[in-house]
Amino acid sequence: MIEIFILSIIQGVTEFLPVSSSSHLILASEYFNFKNQSLSVDVSLHIGSFLAVIFYFYKDIINFYRNKILFFRILISSLPVMFIGFLLVEMDYIEKIRNVKTIAWSTLIFGILLHISDKFQLEKNLKNNFSLKSAIFIGILQIISLVPGVSRSGIAITAARFLKFKRVDAAKISFLLSIPILGAVSFFGLKNIIFFEDYSFTKINLIAILLSFFFSLITIKYFLKFISKFNLNLFVYYRVILGIFLLVLAYS
Repeated sequence: MIEIFILSIIQGVTEFLPVSSSSHLILASEYFNFKNQSLSVDVSLHIGSFLAVIFYFYKDIINFYRNKILFFRILISSLPVMFIGFLLVEMDYIEKIRNVKTIAWSTLIFGILLHISDKFQLEKNLKNNFSLKSAIFIGILQIISLVPGVSRSGIAITAARFLKFKRVDAAKISFLLSIPILGAVSFFGLKNIIFFEDYSFTKINLIAILLSFFFSLITIKYFLKFISKFNLNLFVYYRVILGIFLLVLAYS
């Protein structure tokens, strides 16, 4: 049970912060030799995050019906990473890049890119400036997040900051983009569980969903408050320190 609690914290906190949830789950599972990071638990953790972002942004989601243009652009921006991700999973290529060296380099390099992007002027907002061109640009860059250590939220925020979106709006774009992506991950994960494993969810899976939901919700709320007052340097420093530490570990 303690493993599920730790994995839920890692998923809930890192899914929406620009630090890469996949890399932290991989590193924690390898370091602590966790036994519970099965397909069903992994899906449960993502379902919890999916429900949290749906719950927090339910008003924006309702507005999708009123603002079909925004919904269309969010969907367009989400399609590239979902399509390429599906192909990589089908070709069993994802597992080949899930290693410490890849995580170390991507954590460091994209942490530096996050720092550079955060120096751009705070001009644009989601309501008035999220054009189709912006959606396509962010969507294409999100493909890179399939590499462990890059961070989907991190690359989305980086791309939005390069386009001069305000920090809070860049984070909101990242959160809204996570809805179809996490939804797709949850759907295909459940499909695999139903057809290849056991369709019934155990108590552990339900606990994983609830805990991931709770920690994801807390993270979304306080991350938005944090970046409304501060820059992204805290996450940059964390990524650089972690990246260097992992590089030393990987090449020693």
